[in-house]
Amino acid sequence: MKRFPLLLLFIGMLSIPDTVYGQDTLSIEQVIRTGLEKNYAIRIADNETRISSNNNSLGNAGFLPVLTADGAFNESVEDNVTEFNTNAIPDRNDEGARTTVFNYGVNATWTIFDGLTMFATSDRLSLQEEISETQARLQLEQILADIISTYYQIVGQQNAYQVQENTLDVSSERIRIAETRLDLGSGSEYDLLQSRADFNADKAALIRSGTGLKQAKILLTQVLADTSLSGYDVSGAIVLAEKLQLEPLIDESLQQNSELQIARLNQSVAQTEIREITGEYFPQIDLVGGYGYRRTESSTGFSDFTETDGFNYGVTARINLFDGMNKNRRRQNAQIAEKNEELRLQDIRLRVTSQVRQIYTQYSDAITLIELEQENLQYAEQSLDIALERFRLGTINSVELREAQVSLLNAENRLIAAQIEAKTAETELLRLSGRLLSRAE
Repeated sequence: MKRFPLLLLFIGMLSIPDTVYGQDTLSIEQVIRTGLEKNYAIRIADNETRISSNNNSLGNAGFLPVLTADGAFNESVEDNVTEFNTNAIPDRNDEGARTTVFNYGVNATWTIFDGLTMFATSDRLSLQEEISETQARLQLEQILADIISTYYQIVGQQNAYQVQENTLDVSSERIRIAETRLDLGSGSEYDLLQSRADFNADKAALIRSGTGLKQAKILLTQVLADTSLSGYDVSGAIVLAEKLQLEPLIDESLQQNSELQIARLNQSVAQTEIREITGEYFPQIDLVGGYGYRRTESSTGFSDFTETDGFNYGVTARINLFDGMNKNRRRQNAQIAEKNEELRLQDIRLRVTSQVRQIYTQYSDAITLIELEQENLQYAEQSLDIALERFRLGTINSVELREAQVSLLNAENRLIAAQIEAKTAETELLRLSGRLLSRAE
């Protein structure tokens, strides 16, 4: 039974409105839908799946008969001289004697036994179709992870831009306070100049932050393969799923990881290839049959034409008694290839487990950093409020206020970085464990 392409099935599960560009803010669901519909790599993988599905047929496996038709028309013009060794029959001299031959036929050959090779071939084609579908799933998971990571990079850049805007507002307030204090005679020109210098530095940082935000959006456009996407914002929150646990992730990755599934299928393909070669040691038995018609017209001879037609049928059997030991060589190579696939499977199993453990460490540390930086952010906000009030009263100078301002800026940026790191690690863990598609659905 033919299967629907994985991409179409997955897109159909996303209950997302078709129109996404008429809105100022794009959600992660809208971005995922656009990417899965338009990304070139996904579309190529989907086409490869269609090819494998087409190849998985009874005819390609050798179950169906082969039917051929042929026909021919020949005509010859010759000069014939016939001398008989008896005077009872006069000699003949036929100039321009014309002979016409017309024939056609239909023949059928049906292999009814080939050492069960056709069954092994059918199994191999089914496995190759499943491999193609799993490869498409692997491609889909990778693109989906890229889309999610790129989207949240934009969220982080957007949040960082807002943080920089807030910092610029504080620097503007510093200038106002410094000017007021200078006018009242309680301030210094140094504080005012330093405040203006810091304001310009913050303004430059805001421009650089805006450049980073634009570049991140361009990268998302590339991942989505949609150049029409522009002039949009993204949701400002980086939301993590419930806390992931290491052991369930390892267990699920060993069962559901797409790369591991492909390795298992490749091992099964290698086993079916051994069965295909083994079948060549047995005789091949074919049913044959056909119908033929032939008509010959000649201007010489005792009749104007001869005509024959009729059916033929039978059974043929053949076996290769010796082929230079090539079957043995191919079978040995297939057995070695099957062992290599087993080694690849073990290698991928070890690598996937190691990746899950490494990324989980990053994920767990990022979660801890988020909690720590959220606490630091509260302290930094309170410190800046106190510093601003003291600056208004003249009990601290602009350098001390700047330290509190930079402390808050760094705390906010560290929190954003920890959130992005946690989200990226979470996405990769879900991909490795085979959960990512089900989460996106």
